[in-house]
Amino acid sequence: MSEYASYWDIPGMKAGVITGDVAWNLLKFAKAKGFAIPAFNCVTSSSVNSVLEAGAKLGRPVMIQFSEGGSAFYAGKGLPNDKKQASILGAVAGAHYVRMVAPAYGIPVFVHSDHCAKKLLPWFDGMLDADEAFFKAHGEPLFSSHMLDLSEEPDDENIGICKKYLERMAPMKCILEMEIGITGGAEDGVDNSGVAKDKLYSTPEDVWAVHEGLSPVSHMFTIAAAFGNVHGVYKPGNVQLQPNLLNDFQKFAGEKLGQEKPYFFVFHGGSGSEKKDIENALSYGVVKMNVDTDTQWAYWEGILNFYKSKEGYLQGQIGNPEGEDKPNKAYYDPRKWVREAEVTLIKRVTEGCTDLKNVNA
Repeated sequence: MSEYASYWDIPGMKAGVITGDVAWNLLKFAKAKGFAIPAFNCVTSSSVNSVLEAGAKLGRPVMIQFSEGGSAFYAGKGLPNDKKQASILGAVAGAHYVRMVAPAYGIPVFVHSDHCAKKLLPWFDGMLDADEAFFKAHGEPLFSSHMLDLSEEPDDENIGICKKYLERMAPMKCILEMEIGITGGAEDGVDNSGVAKDKLYSTPEDVWAVHEGLSPVSHMFTIAAAFGNVHGVYKPGNVQLQPNLLNDFQKFAGEKLGQEKPYFFVFHGGSGSEKKDIENALSYGVVKMNVDTDTQWAYWEGILNFYKSKEGYLQGQIGNPEGEDKPNKAYYDPRKWVREAEVTLIKRVTEGCTDLKNVNA
């Protein structure tokens, strides 16, 4: 892929949602060129639009991902979700929405589903049902990729279940992301804040076992190997990232396979990470990084700043500093303050792309 000057040179590249060989080749291109695709968790069409707008302004590909909880929110919190039916509906609706609007933004887009623990597998099954129906009608899956996070399970079980699902995904050329070793902290209802520290760091043997288990099925998988990652934002020094471990994993496998940097890695817990750790991780084969906590704050910050600056106009429908009978509709109209949230989110998405070198030279 290093022979291509631009990602647009990749055969089949297009504006809109990409899947299969085109999506995989973009990840290969990213690894060859030393950048990664940032993945942003979205819970509304507003957050989806913000990510797409930032990508369009940069002229660079982005990844939109839906978590299980975020998917349920997308469909509506009033819906029952005892069988994960709202989460399935929300994720599928979100994917269709991205497919409808992404081409207008003029950039390639991945649609991805985020962490799926063992207890959430009915959600995963429902999304694959939608993938297969879409594949039957259109020759490609609805989603570009999905993530299974079975890192809390024994490694053999983790890899075994991933293999079973990859066998189902492979005919559609749908990419699987899996996790080996645990990402600490808490996100979307999953709390690993009390996990033993040794579980936060994978070993070369752990990662090699993933390759041995999955590569006979398909080469289209990425690995979220643990190198001290923690979800959330913490004070500097509280999280001990060791991205050099990724280099160790690559060398271990490279010697066995006779190729340089054979793995495609994912960086979890990207919010709040130091720039040097991100840069080192990129050099060791990271092709995707998740950003969630920082974007949640960025969206809220836009609303917060708007309220602070317009507080006198937001205390009632009528009456403001300009007069007791002056209307305030121009200030409390959701299109006004939601857009302010989008503006600050766009700024943070742009920063994430820049951190990952996902920018035009």
